[in-house]
Amino acid sequence: MMNGHGARLDSILSHLGGTLLEEVAGRIDPAVVVTDVVIDERHGDEPLRPGAVLLCAGADAGDIPALLERAVAGGAAAVVLRGPLALDGGARTAVENSGVVLLALTRGASWAQLVVLLRSLLSSSVIGGAGEELLAGFPAGDSFALANAIGALLDAPITIEDRDSQVLAFSGRQDEADQTRIQTVLGRVVPQHARHAQERAGVFTRLYASEKPIFVDTPLIEGVAGLPRVAMAVRAGDQVLGSIWVAVPSPLNSEKEQMLVDAAKVVALHLLRHRVGVDVDRQVRADLIATALGEGPAAPEAIERLRLAGRPVTVMAMAVSEMTTASAAGAPTSRQLLERTADALSFHLSVVTPGSVAALVGDVCYAIVPSPAQGADADDLPEKAQSAARDFLQRASDGLTGVVLGIGRAVDSSGPADLARSRHDADRTLRVLRQRPGRRIARYAEVQVDALLLDIGDLLRSEGGLLDGPTERLRTYDRENGTALVETLTAWLDSLGNVLGASASLDVHPNTFRYRLRRAAEIAGTDLNDPGKRFAAMLELRVMRADSP
Repeated sequence: MMNGHGARLDSILSHLGGTLLEEVAGRIDPAVVVTDVVIDERHGDEPLRPGAVLLCAGADAGDIPALLERAVAGGAAAVVLRGPLALDGGARTAVENSGVVLLALTRGASWAQLVVLLRSLLSSSVIGGAGEELLAGFPAGDSFALANAIGALLDAPITIEDRDSQVLAFSGRQDEADQTRIQTVLGRVVPQHARHAQERAGVFTRLYASEKPIFVDTPLIEGVAGLPRVAMAVRAGDQVLGSIWVAVPSPLNSEKEQMLVDAAKVVALHLLRHRVGVDVDRQVRADLIATALGEGPAAPEAIERLRLAGRPVTVMAMAVSEMTTASAAGAPTSRQLLERTADALSFHLSVVTPGSVAALVGDVCYAIVPSPAQGADADDLPEKAQSAARDFLQRASDGLTGVVLGIGRAVDSSGPADLARSRHDADRTLRVLRQRPGRRIARYAEVQVDALLLDIGDLLRSEGGLLDGPTERLRTYDRENGTALVETLTAWLDSLGNVLGASASLDVHPNTFRYRLRRAAEIAGTDLNDPGKRFAAMLELRVMRADSP
């Protein structure tokens, strides 16, 4: 039995579902907290604490009635058997009536992996608790120690990479490899030309289909001499988490191949533990940022926990309106690309604007960017945030397009209403940028009128649209008669009444333009010499234009 501080069952399934665990039967109650993990021996009599998860390694579907009885008696939250599980109607009904959730360990996953990850989730060390956790003898947070150990076993420099070819850890002796490996370690990602060469050669297809190491004979990549590689996929069940890459002059012998296979199982524990920790930290940060920006009663405490209290701040909002993904095996999904971009923005801001916090909230990444110190002048804070955003976009991933960033006004973070206003500014700026393709970054002060026009359009639509206004009558006339009077009026207003300039913009003779303008005024039923009526016509035209992407 392993004691922990507890984690909600639905949260555990959100982290491990699809990777290690599958829901089979029973209702997930968000209020249920898992407190223990018990490895149940056949017919075991170890007492259960309420909220325990019962891991039944030696049981099958026929043992479900007895296991349910034991689980109900001890107040267990869930029972886990090896999958796949096929339940008949009677067994499913029994599970539903028991109040216990029946889960299955996914095919190919190990009980050891599940125990380690459950223990991590139940431990306060997941979100920064005291004490150092060991995974297979190595500190849970020290992937580099693990990489060095594997490199020593294989007598070769290695890297541990995720599915996007991002380097998570590397061993020593990288100078013994080649230029591509050195670029990989320095950039913490496999160079794009090398990744594309591997994709074209079908390396990832072979890697993810094999249960054993594969030999990749790539002595030349775009003219740069290099060592071949031995690669081993790192899996949790059927899911590929990443891979280990060994730079070697020739294939490994059978003994070292087996070492690499065994090493991959240990790496899987570390990658799973790392992913759980990152997911939990990301969720905690996202919850705090969403609360701080929400103007609710918990906002002041969230601002305090984010260490932003008493500092001038501005809110930045980033959205990705378009995303492209490679078609190669193992390519990231659109959601993964969005998360990666949000993580990249968070890291970038933490370097160029220390104290910034950022997280993905829904489909928008919000960042709160503070002034360097309490009491600092905040007048130029939005401009500094805009400069940081511009620098970030210059480094944006090649796999992403349509990234737009809106920046709100500078406010005092001690006022939750002010912080919510800055977020509202950033959201409205994003909307304008999405309506104006080509521009990617803006401060609210730069697009405030455009945002106001969009708001007016919303109001008019809620009231039934533009009803019988002068420009609407012109639009109807143009549509029915094939004329261009709206275009004529628009050009004249945009030229501030300068007929020569307006006619030239439409490539129309000035006299013809004057005739069309008089005709437009007659049909619209408006007096263009009246400043108020000119403004009304201009406003209607601007609102129409704002509503048209």
